[in-house]
Amino acid sequence: MRSSISSLSIPRQLSISFSLLVLAFLMPSSLRAKVERFEIESRQRFAEGKEFGETGTYDLLRGKVYFALNPKLRQNRQVVDLELAATDSDGLVRFFADLTILTPSDPTKSSGAVLYDVNNRGNMRSLDFFNDARGGNSLDTPAHAGNGFLMEHGWTVISSGWDGELLAGTSRLKLYPPTLGPDVKGLVRYEFTLGSGKEFGGITRAGHGSFQHDYHHISEATLTKRPHARSPRTLVPRDQWFTEITEPTNPLGGDQKHIDLYLRSKGESGQIYELIYMAHSPQIHGTCFTSVRDLIDAVKTGQGEGNPLLLEGEPFLQRAHAFGISQAGRYLREFLYSGFNESETGEKVFDGLVPHVAGGGLGSFNHRFAQPTRFSGQRLNHDYPVDRFPFAYERQKHPFRDTDDSTDGLLEQARATHTLPKIMHTQSSSEYWHRAGSLPHTDPLGTRDARAQRHVRFYTFGGTQHGPASYPPTKGGAAYLKNPADFRPIMRSLLLKLDGWAQGKKMPPSVIPTIKSGSLVHWEQHTVGFPEIPGVRFPTVIHQPNDWFYGDRWESTRSMIELHPPQMRNDYRVLVPKTDSDGNEIGCLQPPEVAVPLGTYASWNLYPDGNPAQPDLVGLSGAFFPFTITQAEREANGDPRPSIAERYASRLDYLNVFEQACERLVDQGFLLKSEVPVLLEKHNQRYQSFVDKNE
Repeated sequence: MRSSISSLSIPRQLSISFSLLVLAFLMPSSLRAKVERFEIESRQRFAEGKEFGETGTYDLLRGKVYFALNPKLRQNRQVVDLELAATDSDGLVRFFADLTILTPSDPTKSSGAVLYDVNNRGNMRSLDFFNDARGGNSLDTPAHAGNGFLMEHGWTVISSGWDGELLAGTSRLKLYPPTLGPDVKGLVRYEFTLGSGKEFGGITRAGHGSFQHDYHHISEATLTKRPHARSPRTLVPRDQWFTEITEPTNPLGGDQKHIDLYLRSKGESGQIYELIYMAHSPQIHGTCFTSVRDLIDAVKTGQGEGNPLLLEGEPFLQRAHAFGISQAGRYLREFLYSGFNESETGEKVFDGLVPHVAGGGLGSFNHRFAQPTRFSGQRLNHDYPVDRFPFAYERQKHPFRDTDDSTDGLLEQARATHTLPKIMHTQSSSEYWHRAGSLPHTDPLGTRDARAQRHVRFYTFGGTQHGPASYPPTKGGAAYLKNPADFRPIMRSLLLKLDGWAQGKKMPPSVIPTIKSGSLVHWEQHTVGFPEIPGVRFPTVIHQPNDWFYGDRWESTRSMIELHPPQMRNDYRVLVPKTDSDGNEIGCLQPPEVAVPLGTYASWNLYPDGNPAQPDLVGLSGAFFPFTITQAEREANGDPRPSIAERYASRLDYLNVFEQACERLVDQGFLLKSEVPVLLEKHNQRYQSFVDKNE
């Protein structure tokens, strides 16, 4: 659902924006959207009081944050169905969210910057990502501090519940959004899989709820199955299945139901099941955007009763950046696209955004019966409203529309309100295969490169998968070893560069494969240039988004899906990075282990022989194909790639070349000098174990 501001001419936009800004300041504060209060339930020293360099100790705060929204404010009209919400006597809609804060015990030691962790399905990710720390939200041991990177640089880390689909439990951060009544109904669709021989399972992933059945229409619910995303659906007879609902036990209320589906026969491995039924009482889930907007605005302005981030009554945090992985990265793209980087007083909320491994996606965040956990992939969740136009930051023409409002881009709303943040779009090269990763920097049909935008930097990490595999890598149900190449050391440097960029310093130029340079190409093997490696199959499929038709209401306002399943129309066209003769990708920002390889780091992986999911991609996974150790072994195997002995005269020679690759990244601003000895030691050990194991 787009604000009408996007369809106005620029001079008129500016005039209207100024007028509305004046009205906003004249409006009584009680009628403006805001954080009403912070409720801090616990405060303790983080990591058992560990000292983090000059910053000192950190405090861990947990609690809740309470919001009030005026449905009539322009900045809130983007929230679908907000006008239908019950209001209190003052005309405001109230709701709340879980809150976690990590901040220096001594605020004077703060860097002045907030890193807002857009948690992924309720789980904080910034500490395990930037600090190499233990994952999870418990944050109750020194292991959760990891290497201390964020703390040593004085960041305040904040995360809050933004996902209302979650069920309470295991420290998940949850949003408690407003909910409409049982008179508001609509069809919903849940896609899921069952293991071979399994007779039941949840219709959503673990820890997530589902919308309540309308019991008057439950007999009309349908269940289908299909072997692949675009295969015809086969109806499962109604008397061959039933559902069981578990009522939520959260004392705070607001949880959806947990629904299990039972088959009267064994489930089939490789089948994609799809349940469609009439539901009621949808959440007003677009408040996921206003909640984060208003929280960060309160942190920067000092608003909100009980605000814990004040120094002598004044805010000490001036800059705010948001970081989100995968689903959370798509959240940031839609947050920006929908105009929520403008506070209710017309100010810029975030100074920087880091959508990481978001690919070309937006999400199911702000419409009636939203399902925020849904993604879109080549095999699973393929036809959910995630990968949809606009994909790019530049303004582009929709390739399949010919109307006055068919031109759009992710920056349009923020440009009109002068609230553009700095954007650092980062992605693994796997996103090109699994998440339409080329579309944010090409036109929708892959015929030309998108024009560079002044406020955007784009970095593709060549030879990497969605999230680095553990080392030593395993197959984990795939045909080939998973890809262990790690982009996180580069991301640490880039995060500091982003904060400097927001303060007027230079940012390294984008590094992406391009059509113009010939490094971004069609995905067939002969075009990509991937070598014929013995025993390795090259993909015959890729995730290619479609311009799905979800009904007239979605087409006009993006407010509700009426057609389940959607109708297929035209495909957008995706491209992938070209490879060198080793099969490693060119035109990308390569981690040093990819630049100085011990094997081929592929961006895709396949199912093993005999798996009914063939020929589909294993979701979000890459692969690692080790080089042979000796020339004789290579020749005996018929491997066209030079062996390790042909590449490096010795372990010391390998480490020397590896160090040179690290130093180049340091010189370019992509790696901190302090990372080099750590990486050298890690890959010295890997080289030794790799050669010893394979000799």
